[in-house]
This record gives sequence, C-alpha cells and structure tokens, in this order.
Amino acid sequence: MSVFTKIINGEIPSYKVAENDDFFAFLDINPNAKGHTLVVPKKEENRLFDLDKDTYQDLMEFSRKIAIAIEKTIPCKRVGLTVIGLEVPHVHVHLIPLNSMKDATFQQKVTLTEDEFKQIASAISRKL
Repeated sequence: MSVFTKIINGEIPSYKVAENDDFFAFLDINPNAKGHTLVVPKKEENRLFDLDKDTYQDLMEFSRKIAIAIEKTIPCKRVGLTVIGLEVPHVHVHLIPLNSMKDATFQQKVTLTEDEFKQIASAISRKL
C-alpha cells in the first residue's frame, strides 16, 4: 500500500484540496511553491501510461479543474503540470504555481506553517 493510499484512506493526515469517487488532490508537504498540489487516482497504479484510457483522461480533467482553482487562488504566471513518479509508486500529478523556471526544478522548496497549509488548501477548495 502506497503512502498516497494511506493519505486517501485517512491513515496519514493531509491538506485535502478536493476529492471525488476516483481522485484525490492535496497539498504537497514539501512544496516547490506555495499551492503545489498533488492529484492522485484512488486506485493504485504505479505508472501513468499504465492507466486505462478513461482513467488517464479523467485524471487530466480532474487535474485541470484543480489547476484552474490554483490559478484563481495563488498569484502566479501559470500552473505547471509534471508527472515523474519515481519517489512514490502511485501515479501522481504535480500542479505547481510557476513564476520562474526555478519553481519547476524540484530543487527549490518553500517552507509553510500548518496554518498556511490549511489556509491554502481551503482557499483553493473554495475556487472549485
């Protein structure tokens, strides 16, 4: 069972942004930028392109909705989408508010308090 499945099941706390029957979105606890959100399918699958066509398309559409809400909440030039998947063997989409290329490098991290995480997650959720 992946750490993301444990988050989805409520075994590990998270800053949930949105959820439906198939997908779960929550703030990355080690964010590249304020508002960095992860979107995961509830069904565990290791690799993005191993998802069936419908799940893949639905994941992208759910991610799009979250990205639009992030753009309405976090001042940024755009929201970038990255799928790497090497650290956790469970498909996950990174939605990262971008103001410069540094925000997309996974080298630069921001530190937020618990209250800041809660406020950001709530603010993005309200824009959905």
